[in-house]
Amino acid sequence: MTTHHPDLSTLMSYSAGSLPDAIATVVAAHLSVCSHCSRHVQEAEQIGISLLEELEPAPLSAGARDDILAMLDDTEQVAEPAKPAKQNVPDNADVPAPLRHLLGHYLDDLHWKTMAPGLKQFILPAAESNLRLLKIAPGTCMPSHGHTGSELTMVIRGSYSDELGRFCAGDVADLDPDVQHQPVADTHEGCICLIATDAPLRFNGLVPRLLQPFFQL
Repeated sequence: MTTHHPDLSTLMSYSAGSLPDAIATVVAAHLSVCSHCSRHVQEAEQIGISLLEELEPAPLSAGARDDILAMLDDTEQVAEPAKPAKQNVPDNADVPAPLRHLLGHYLDDLHWKTMAPGLKQFILPAAESNLRLLKIAPGTCMPSHGHTGSELTMVIRGSYSDELGRFCAGDVADLDPDVQHQPVADTHEGCICLIATDAPLRFNGLVPRLLQPFFQL
C-alpha cells in the first residue's frame, strides 16, 4: 500500500498531457502500482472528454489540410532517440512496467555510475527534463539540498526517510522549491529511486555544488 502520492494538480496535469516527459514517466510508474491515483486520473480524463464533447465545432481554414500534412512530414523527419538493448524482464520484476522499454535490463544489471561513496546513478533517456535512477546504499545520506524547480521522486526498491517522512516502494515525493531535505536510506536495506526534475537542484554544501555539473543534477 502506498502512503505518499503525487499532488492532485500533478495528476490533473498528467491526465491533460501537459507534464514534461520525465515527470510524466514517474507519474506513470506510480499509477502502475497505485489504484487510488489511477482512479483520480481516470475521473479527470472523463471530465476532459465531457468538456470536449460540449465544445462547438469550429470550421477549418482553407489551408488547414496543407498545414497538418506539413506538420506530419516534419514529425517523420525527427530522428528516433537511441534505445537500450532489449532484455526480457519478467512481469514480477521490481521494474515498473512504464520503465521496461527505457531500461531493457534488471535494475541490478544496469551500468550504474558512482557519484560518491554509497551513491550511484543511471540516467535514462528523456526528451524533456532529467530522468534518472538513484541507488543509495544502506545508511547513506544524500547531500542536503533544495530545488530550483519541481522534483518528482518514486521509490522503486527499499525505502528512505527525510524531513517529510518515510517513503517506501511505490511512494512518491512531489517536491517544489520550498522544500529542503536530506534523504537517508534505511540502514537495513538500500534504496533505488526514480527521480525527475525540471530544473537543477540547490545543494547546501560546497563539495556537492562543485561536483554538480559532472553528474548533471
